[in-house]
Formats: sequence, C-alpha cells, structure tokens
Amino acid sequence: MNKGPCFSVNQIVPDNISNSSPPPMSYITSQEMKCILHWFASWSGPQRERFLQDLVAKAVPGKLQPLLESLEQLSVSGANRPPCIFECQLRLWDQWFRGWAEQERNEFVRQLEVSDPDFVAKFYQAVAATTGKE
Repeated sequence: MNKGPCFSVNQIVPDNISNSSPPPMSYITSQEMKCILHWFASWSGPQRERFLQDLVAKAVPGKLQPLLESLEQLSVSGANRPPCIFECQLRLWDQWFRGWAEQERNEFVRQLEVSDPDFVAKFYQAVAATTGKE
C-alpha cells in the first residue's frame, strides 16, 4: 500500500494478509518510538508537562484550547540562541509523529503507558477535559 510519494519497503503489505490484522510497523517507525521513549525517560517534570501538552494537541487537533496553550509556549525572546536538545527532540518527535499511521500513533501511546502509566492517565484526563470545548 503506497501511503504517498515517500514510503519504505517495510510499509508495503502483501495482498494475501487479512484486513483484520494491522500491517506490521516499519522498522524505522519502531526505532523512532524507541528513541522518543528513551528521551522521555530522561526528561524533567516540566519537559514531560510540555510533551503532554503537545501530545494532547495532537490527539485533539480541532480543539482550540490545546492550540492556545501551545501558542503560550512559544517565545520570541532568545531567538538568536540555538535550540536546546529538548527543543530539537520535540521537533523530531513532531516530524516523526506526523508520518505515523493512526495505529502506529496508538501503539506509541500503548508503549508510553507501559513505560509510565501515570503520565498516560494524565494524557487521557487532559483529552477528556477537551470534550465539548470549541
């Protein structure tokens, strides 16, 4: 299945595979997930909170509140300084996440839940809190 002009050979699924089972995750995607989970393990509390906000914004992209909260995180000051490692990690996370299929995104949350169930519980609470907000 061609997902667009750029795809890896690992994302091609033979026709004889049942539609009821999800296609195997590509090696590259699984490595991206492992990398993010490794970074997550070393992030501080405020960094994890920032990641949580970004994850919620990705889970409910049509909601205004997470978008506004994300905009509050932007800072014009210090524009001449190079980005810190955490900012670079978030940029890679964003780039990789946009390339994942929905089931791969769900698998990432599942793996994150194995790593830190309390964090994922906060994530689900934050997503639920956006219900009904425009």
